[in-house]
Amino acid sequence: MKINCSIFGKYAEVVGTGSLVLELKDNSDVGGALEKLRKILPNGELIPRTTMVAVNQSHALSTQRLKDGDELALLPPLAGG
Repeated sequence: MKINCSIFGKYAEVVGTGSLVLELKDNSDVGGALEKLRKILPNGELIPRTTMVAVNQSHALSTQRLKDGDELALLPPLAGG
């Protein structure tokens, strides 16, 4: 299956892209997708294993299953006042 990945803020700067299509085995979960991204992206190991993510614009846990065509967004921590 293929999922669309959106990478925001500091994470996009670190890995050099804001979006890509990721091919995964059927029945993959968010945690597996994140691990694959950490392996295949330049400097991907700098993305924390526990980063906040969203699937189809809703916050998701690492155990959530993905479906073909889902959007996975990596959300870096925000700071400010």
